[in-house]
Amino acid sequence: MSVESTGWGALLIVAVMALVTLATRWGGVFVMAYVPIGPRVRRFIAAMSGSVLVAVLAPLAAQGDLGARAAMATTALVMLVLRKPLPAIAAGIVAAALFRQF
Repeated sequence: MSVESTGWGALLIVAVMALVTLATRWGGVFVMAYVPIGPRVRRFIAAMSGSVLVAVLAPLAAQGDLGARAAMATTALVMLVLRKPLPAIAAGIVAAALFRQF
Protein backbone atom coordinates (compact mmCIF):
# COMPACT_ATOMS: atom_id res chain seq x y z
CA MET A 1 0.00 0.00 0.00
CA SER A 2 1.23 3.49 -0.75
CA VAL A 3 -0.14 6.88 0.14
CA GLU A 4 0.58 10.04 -1.77
CA SER A 5 2.60 12.46 0.32
CA THR A 6 0.95 15.49 -1.27
CA GLY A 7 -2.50 16.92 -0.72
CA TRP A 8 -4.81 14.80 1.45
CA GLY A 9 -2.23 12.02 1.64
CA ALA A 10 -0.02 14.05 3.98
CA LEU A 11 -2.98 14.80 6.22
CA LEU A 12 -3.90 11.10 6.30
CA ILE A 13 -0.33 10.14 7.25
CA VAL A 14 -0.28 12.68 10.10
CA ALA A 15 -3.71 11.55 11.33
CA VAL A 16 -2.65 7.88 11.39
CA MET A 17 0.58 8.74 13.24
CA ALA A 18 -1.42 10.77 15.77
CA LEU A 19 -3.82 7.86 16.34
CA VAL A 20 -0.95 5.39 16.81
CA THR A 21 0.73 7.78 19.28
CA LEU A 22 -2.50 8.21 21.25
CA ALA A 23 -3.13 4.45 21.27
CA THR A 24 0.32 3.69 22.67
CA ARG A 25 0.11 6.40 25.32
CA TRP A 26 -3.40 5.55 26.42
CA GLY A 27 -2.61 1.84 26.22
CA GLY A 28 0.30 2.32 28.61
CA VAL A 29 -1.90 4.15 31.09
CA PHE A 30 -4.57 1.44 30.76
CA VAL A 31 -2.09 -1.38 31.36
CA MET A 32 -0.44 0.41 34.29
CA ALA A 33 -3.86 0.80 35.92
CA TYR A 34 -3.69 -2.95 36.61
CA VAL A 35 -0.09 -2.98 37.91
CA PRO A 36 0.33 -2.46 41.65
CA ILE A 37 2.87 0.29 42.26
CA GLY A 38 5.18 -1.23 44.84
CA PRO A 39 8.79 -0.33 45.66
CA ARG A 40 10.15 -2.53 42.88
CA VAL A 41 7.94 -0.94 40.17
CA ARG A 42 8.69 2.51 41.54
CA ARG A 43 12.46 1.87 41.23
CA PHE A 44 11.95 0.58 37.67
CA ILE A 45 10.04 3.71 36.65
CA ALA A 46 12.67 5.96 38.24
CA ALA A 47 15.46 4.15 36.38
CA MET A 48 13.75 4.39 33.00
CA SER A 49 14.47 8.09 32.48
CA GLY A 50 18.20 7.58 32.92
CA SER A 51 18.27 4.55 30.65
CA VAL A 52 16.37 6.42 27.93
CA LEU A 53 18.85 9.28 28.22
CA VAL A 54 21.80 6.91 27.77
CA ALA A 55 20.07 5.07 24.89
CA VAL A 56 19.56 8.34 23.01
CA LEU A 57 22.95 9.91 23.63
CA ALA A 58 25.40 6.98 23.52
CA PRO A 59 25.14 6.24 19.76
CA LEU A 60 25.39 9.96 19.02
CA ALA A 61 28.54 10.30 21.11
CA ALA A 62 30.12 7.18 19.60
CA GLN A 63 29.51 8.18 15.99
CA GLY A 64 29.23 11.95 16.36
CA ASP A 65 31.72 14.77 16.13
CA LEU A 66 33.54 16.49 18.98
CA GLY A 67 30.45 18.59 19.70
CA ALA A 68 28.45 15.43 20.33
CA ARG A 69 31.15 14.08 22.60
CA ALA A 70 31.29 17.37 24.53
CA ALA A 71 27.51 17.20 24.93
CA MET A 72 27.73 13.63 26.20
CA ALA A 73 30.45 14.45 28.72
CA THR A 74 28.58 17.52 29.95
CA THR A 75 25.33 15.58 30.23
CA ALA A 76 27.01 12.80 32.18
CA LEU A 77 28.71 15.26 34.54
CA VAL A 78 25.54 17.23 35.25
CA MET A 79 23.57 14.01 35.70
CA LEU A 80 26.09 12.75 38.25
CA VAL A 81 26.05 16.05 40.16
CA LEU A 82 22.33 16.91 40.09
CA ARG A 83 20.79 13.45 39.52
CA LYS A 84 18.03 15.02 37.40
CA PRO A 85 17.72 14.25 33.69
CA LEU A 86 16.13 17.47 32.45
CA PRO A 87 18.92 19.85 33.58
CA ALA A 88 21.46 17.31 32.29
CA ILE A 89 19.84 17.25 28.86
CA ALA A 90 19.67 21.05 28.78
CA ALA A 91 23.34 21.34 29.74
CA GLY A 92 24.30 18.86 27.02
CA ILE A 93 22.39 20.83 24.40
CA VAL A 94 24.03 24.07 25.51
CA ALA A 95 27.48 22.43 25.49
CA ALA A 96 26.98 21.13 21.93
CA ALA A 97 25.74 24.51 20.74
CA LEU A 98 28.63 26.39 22.35
CA PHE A 99 31.22 23.91 21.07
CA ARG A 100 29.90 24.15 17.51
CA GLN A 101 29.61 27.94 17.71
CA PHE A 102 33.30 28.36 18.54
